[in-house]
Amino acid sequence: MEPFIHLHVHTQYSLLDGQASIDALIDKAYKDGMRAIAVTDHGVMFGIKEFFNKVSKKNSKPLGIIKDSEKELKPLLAKDAPTDEEQQRITELQKQIAEAKASIFKPIIGCECYCARNGRHSKLASQDDRSGWHLIVLAKNKNGYKNLIKMVSLSWTEGFYGRPRIDKELLEKYHEDLIICSACLGGEIPQHIMHGRIDKAEESIKWFKNLFGEDYYLEMQRHETHDPNADCTIFPHQQEVNKVLIELAHKHNIKLIATNDVHFVNADDAEAHDRLICLSTGKDLDDPKRMRYSKQEWMKTTAEMNTIFADIPEALSNTLEIADKIEFYSIDSGPIMPTFAIPEEFGTEESYRQKLTEHDLFEEFTRDENGNVVLSEEEAHSKIKKLGGYDKLYRIKLEADYLAKLTYDGAKELYGDPLNDEVKERLNFELHIMKTMGFPGYFLIVQDFIRAAREELGVSVGPGRGSAAGSAVAYCLGITKIDPIKYDLLFERFLNPDRISLPDIDTDFDDDGRGEVLRWVTEKYGAERVAHIITYGTMATKSAIKDVARVQKLPLSESNRLAKLVPDKIPDMKKFKLGDAIKYVPELKEAANGNDPLARDTLKYAQMLEGNVRNTGVHACGVIIGRYDISDVVPVSTAKDKDTGEEMLVTQYEGSVIEETGLIKMDFLGLKTLSIIKEAIENVKLTTGHDLDIDHISLEDPKTYKLYCDGKTTGTFQFESAGMQKYLKALQPSKFEDLIAMNALYRPGPMDYIPSFIARKQGKEEIKYDIPVMERYLKDTYGITVYQEQVMLLSRLLANFTRGESDALRKAMGKKLIEKMNHLKSKFMAGGQANGYKEDTLNKIWSDWEKFASYAFNKSHATCYSWVAYQTAYLKANFPSEYMAAVLSRSLSNITDITKFMDECKAMDIQVLGPDVNESILKFSVDKNKNIRFGLGAVKGVGESAVQNIIEERKKNGPYKSIFDFVERVNLTACNKKNIESMALAGAFDNFGIQREQFFTDSGKGELFLDTLVRYGNKYQMDKSTAANSLFGGDALIAIAKPEIPQCERWSDLERLNKEKELVGIYLSAHPLDEYRIILKYVCNTGMVELNERETLQGREVLLGGIVTGFREGMTKNGKPYGILKIEDFTGSGEIPLFGQDYIEYSKYGKIGMYLLITARVEPSRWDPNKPDFKIGTVNLLQDEKDKLIEKISITVPIHDLDEPTINELSVLIKNNPGHSLLYFKVVDGEHNISLNLFSQNIRLNVTRELVDFLQENENIDFKING
Repeated sequence: MEPFIHLHVHTQYSLLDGQASIDALIDKAYKDGMRAIAVTDHGVMFGIKEFFNKVSKKNSKPLGIIKDSEKELKPLLAKDAPTDEEQQRITELQKQIAEAKASIFKPIIGCECYCARNGRHSKLASQDDRSGWHLIVLAKNKNGYKNLIKMVSLSWTEGFYGRPRIDKELLEKYHEDLIICSACLGGEIPQHIMHGRIDKAEESIKWFKNLFGEDYYLEMQRHETHDPNADCTIFPHQQEVNKVLIELAHKHNIKLIATNDVHFVNADDAEAHDRLICLSTGKDLDDPKRMRYSKQEWMKTTAEMNTIFADIPEALSNTLEIADKIEFYSIDSGPIMPTFAIPEEFGTEESYRQKLTEHDLFEEFTRDENGNVVLSEEEAHSKIKKLGGYDKLYRIKLEADYLAKLTYDGAKELYGDPLNDEVKERLNFELHIMKTMGFPGYFLIVQDFIRAAREELGVSVGPGRGSAAGSAVAYCLGITKIDPIKYDLLFERFLNPDRISLPDIDTDFDDDGRGEVLRWVTEKYGAERVAHIITYGTMATKSAIKDVARVQKLPLSESNRLAKLVPDKIPDMKKFKLGDAIKYVPELKEAANGNDPLARDTLKYAQMLEGNVRNTGVHACGVIIGRYDISDVVPVSTAKDKDTGEEMLVTQYEGSVIEETGLIKMDFLGLKTLSIIKEAIENVKLTTGHDLDIDHISLEDPKTYKLYCDGKTTGTFQFESAGMQKYLKALQPSKFEDLIAMNALYRPGPMDYIPSFIARKQGKEEIKYDIPVMERYLKDTYGITVYQEQVMLLSRLLANFTRGESDALRKAMGKKLIEKMNHLKSKFMAGGQANGYKEDTLNKIWSDWEKFASYAFNKSHATCYSWVAYQTAYLKANFPSEYMAAVLSRSLSNITDITKFMDECKAMDIQVLGPDVNESILKFSVDKNKNIRFGLGAVKGVGESAVQNIIEERKKNGPYKSIFDFVERVNLTACNKKNIESMALAGAFDNFGIQREQFFTDSGKGELFLDTLVRYGNKYQMDKSTAANSLFGGDALIAIAKPEIPQCERWSDLERLNKEKELVGIYLSAHPLDEYRIILKYVCNTGMVELNERETLQGREVLLGGIVTGFREGMTKNGKPYGILKIEDFTGSGEIPLFGQDYIEYSKYGKIGMYLLITARVEPSRWDPNKPDFKIGTVNLLQDEKDKLIEKISITVPIHDLDEPTINELSVLIKNNPGHSLLYFKVVDGEHNISLNLFSQNIRLNVTRELVDFLQENENIDFKING
């Protein structure tokens, strides 16, 4: 049997075409005895890094054996006369090495490229060249790999037309160290042969042979099939082509190879692959005209390939000849730091080479920050090598010195001059670590774009995030804004000399500014050197079911049913697949084994396709900055920028592995909160005239702490959830450290410590320390360990751990590395006892740490985000209107948030007024009465240029006096009829005394008043400009009659409000449910939004109501009608399904604008006890029930808080609104713990909104309706 390996293989990264996972391909090839395979995906190299990594992992074991054996063998072979025993050992070791070498697997990196017929720049449909000819390209070595990635990158950036295409020009330019195979029937030579152009085929062969010589091979495939559902035309074409290929191979002395164009792993994957092809082409399975494969494209074994190509054995063995030409090489690299331009007057690499010897560098880079020798000779030389040798060290030393200069300049401003010893020691330590790890360039680049963002671009930058805030150097450079020495934040939490990975600085920018900074970075480093990072979307369980169902034509209702049966989680399983769900859910199991072949097949093939890579995306924040063009290091593709529509470069390897190739990754994040802060500061400037320096506000502001103590944090950052508000009220925070601790504790796990933390702060629980010296690091958190940094600092204090050891401890505890923990525990016990502490006490401390460690939070991150949170709270407490206006501006697209924040404004006594052409600016703004005015730019259909025009004219010539004055003055091209219509409906002209409906009434000339108005404005402006150019100059009066405003019938409130909502997104001037607010808020026990989570309502009698906003009708698969009622109340909207009898009885209520009151019960479904059913009891019109629903109101008043004004106000509100509800009073005396219940015999009142608002606003009074 001839040996053979596969050289034409598609993985699932040939998107929606390949259905083979890389793991499965390697495993099958290895088990079959193959010691190499190629990966050649269509036009891309998406899977290459995963392929390389998986093979490297597989090879690590034999390579380890070889290394160890050779080490042992070396001294034995050096002996002149080894003993018999030693000779036996030599033989054993040599055998071990031979076996290990034989088991090493070789990854062959390649790509099936598309080669444009008329050059990659030709993109004419008439030239029938959307896809180009197929061509297999394999890299022989590292240089070949570099040439291949360059070509593949250019096929995207220059040759993309339907598909990424290379051309012969690129092949000529980058031909070195590549092996070429002629590919499948889609290749150039087979295409010429199939079209009878043998002369052309020969010409092409000569071209390739001339360029690639012995590295050009002709490729044969044989896909014989008799399956009527497969493409049976492929094999006859292959036979026709192969016959000519054999002749031409002999004639031109070119070797043949056999391949199988692998698209899936095993023969029984063919049906699943067939469905994948239907998905990618958008066809149904039963479509006779759809694209089909031969179903022979599985990874055949060596034996199977020998059977097929028994007549041409050399075509099999030649595949090994190719494998032998391929070298082992790595596609990974140490960090390739981009070059930061250092001012020449500071120094150059050249001047450093003259000034410093290699010995100087050796001494500096292999000692610690205090000049002590800490490495053995061997370790020291290994370190120099790892940093790239002396050649690189000159550059690193120059960057390190410049970094130190910038750091000390910054430090003097922040810490004063001269610096104290603690600061100096910390900065020297950090700078030394950065230098000896080779990273000073990284920090120079980051500080540079952050400086540019703040100073040149006016972008708001966050104070830092993650562990980078532990660096004092980063603080001195302005990368972060939090003093790590003041807050005990640790550098080694960020950069540990024992950890070789790159530093990772993530930066928050305001939403709008992120793109600006990216543009700046791209301009500075060059468009070819800045790229985004690809992400791969895989077929999730539910989408696999839906995708296969669509191809199989399974009815949509059944497809949705099966998908909905897949649970969100399965107990005791972190990740589960469809197979697990089928075992877990009886209905899925029934469908998978049932009688319906469509449902059965859907689940069968969905299991096989689940997890397949389906599409690519772009990482939301990851950015690569390169020293060279990115395409010199990894292959790149292109993608469209969502915001700008511009083409951007994207790496073809994903974020988790990209740094292994040496590229430097940075995260540029957009943080909405920074945009809110920035806008709030602009609002403060507009209302007060002064510039607020938010980075230097007092951390002891009483108003801010009062806001936190009252739990009034809605709309602020990080602290606004209801649970957090409850804890803040209990805690009564009084210093910034309290906020940092709450931020760290408020998450699953550490939350258990919150009650104790509060009790200790309030003095209700004793604060105790196991050892008194621990107070130094635990004082701020009242003796409770909250942060990882505290564990690290205490391990140094108590047991003399080094910085590196304390970080190793954090890591081992967080990741539960048992062996590492045991090793460190003995070190901790020994160190602690040497310091005179008792063994029992140390054991207790250690076990407390163990329990806590997996929960412990990174203090650096908590501190940074608490600072951003504090800034938002400060603004809300001190500039409430300005801050809330910014919050509203930034929440326009989220209706739930807008509603919540409008309610918050109401609670803060801030009115949110509708748009107004005389007061609004583009965004939400604050008027002189400190109310918030809606922005004109927030009205749908009003463009920014129209708003700018309105504002400029208003600034220049004063407010608009009437609607006529408005159209006489604004530029009617910039602010056109459509803009005016939108503003009218949104109420922007209400202050002119003209009703909204009058704009849309016939003005008596067969046209709407709006049209007449715009025509009048145009005529007025034309006459005015004519007059200005006339003989008499511009003073001549323009005599043109103003049109009359037509009278008309008022729109109903609902109609007016609905039009307003359409344009503004919310009900602004009023809410259509306003007259039912008390019923919906105080009488109904369920909000509409709760219907979306019915499980929580199980077993309850519910009373709910609202306005009908939608009604969908349809037929069930049994042919019965059904309806879905959409109802909205103040909480949001929910849906009520009407099936069977419910549909017959209640579908009449499905009219938009109806006000309904519904009673119902939520109980387990008859068909599925796990699913709650909504059983309707009654449906009535709200207006009919309104007056009967409020039976009584009970008002509780504390006797000591009763004063004359309160009593008077209450009595007026009660007496002026007679009605049917009973009135109860409860008077309480808290001091003596007594209360008195009173009932009003002769008063029946109408519970009005004014009364409820008064009771709500009065903090001392409590009330209940019907309770």
